[in-house]
Amino acid sequence: MTVAVFLVSLCGAMALGMPVAFALIVCGLALMLSMGIFDSQIVALKLIEGADNFQLLAVPFFLLAGELMNAGGLSKRIVNFAISLVGHIHGGLGYVAIFGAIIMAALSGSAAADTAALASILIPMMRDAGYDVPRSAGLIAAGGIIAPVIPPSIGFIIFGVAANVSITQLFLAGVFPGLLMGASLVLAWAWVVRRSRVREYPRVGWDVRLAALKDGAFALVMPAIILGCLKFGWATPTEAAVFAVVYALVVGMFVYRELHLSQLYGVILTAAKTAAVVMFLVAAALISAWLITQANIPGELAAVLEPFKGNPTLLLLIMMALVVVVGTALDFAPTVLILTPVLMPIVKSAGIDPVYFGVLFIMNNAIGLITPPVGIVLNVVAGIGRVPMGAVIRGVTPFLAAQTAVLFLLVLLPQWVIAPLAWLRDRITFLEMLQRMFVP
Repeated sequence: MTVAVFLVSLCGAMALGMPVAFALIVCGLALMLSMGIFDSQIVALKLIEGADNFQLLAVPFFLLAGELMNAGGLSKRIVNFAISLVGHIHGGLGYVAIFGAIIMAALSGSAAADTAALASILIPMMRDAGYDVPRSAGLIAAGGIIAPVIPPSIGFIIFGVAANVSITQLFLAGVFPGLLMGASLVLAWAWVVRRSRVREYPRVGWDVRLAALKDGAFALVMPAIILGCLKFGWATPTEAAVFAVVYALVVGMFVYRELHLSQLYGVILTAAKTAAVVMFLVAAALISAWLITQANIPGELAAVLEPFKGNPTLLLLIMMALVVVVGTALDFAPTVLILTPVLMPIVKSAGIDPVYFGVLFIMNNAIGLITPPVGIVLNVVAGIGRVPMGAVIRGVTPFLAAQTAVLFLLVLLPQWVIAPLAWLRDRITFLEMLQRMFVP
């Protein structure tokens, strides 16, 4: 009965056009009424508790860092460097989009921000060079969703807070799967573009490439600095996010001199609006999460999945299929916040590594960003590229299939996530030991 109340109230509120955050509150009220524990003070208290978390401060700062990168010229220089390397290859601008997406994913952690930056720069260039524009838009959208998987990831921060899992461990575990997503796009793009007639950029010498590298050096070293601070324990994710903002601000204003004081208000306002939506979603979701636990919905779902607990791989496949279905109707953050308290007890009882599950879960939700009909990233690229949504959906299909294949491959081969994580842990432990020996 409680499951029916949960689903009907949540889906009904959203079907009426209610914003997801308010739908979550309505869902919580419906559960309270059905359980006979209605108390308005609980709603207010859980809203405050949902937003009162130090680790969540990383979210608005990483969003602001992404906006400052775009306005300050860091994103543009990453693209220029990629063009100097692979622009002469057949379909080279597509590889530029993938390379740029991976680099920018390690800067902001926001799929929408990265997609907007790449689309505004590359779609006009690809259109002029004779590329299939819907296919190009689909590739850029698929590249944008690498951002929630490669650290620093806003998705990992939200999941880590909701599931009480180490955010640093999630960051480390996301590196290799994120690169695999990029590799799958390279293969899919090579297959798609092989018969296309497109204009290629002239091959440039190493002097031009070195000049592009020098021009974009401040942008390209930013991921290494941020990840280094996180991996060696020199900064928390929140502190790293603040550093990213300061770094992007200083480089944009004083090194590249493309970010002006008059632009700061608009940049901060855009980031604040996006952050407000995310933070309100997190706060509202805690109401439903608490009531989901009180109503024992995880226990009811666990009873349904009980026959599969002896086979973790099959259990993960079922859960990933469930997330795929939910992701077609819900945006990234609501899906994470709604399903995490439902699925985590089952994951723990089945003996599945929470960090490994978190990587698969966030990958799945990232793929939902390019899955119609919601597909927020599809809307972003369609709006910026001025491409009809139907055409973008057709264009993204091969890349969506490639990244979904990577997801289910990692379900079948968990060592591809666990082994790189263990390797990084060992290297970091060794380097920390050396640091303690030689640095007073």
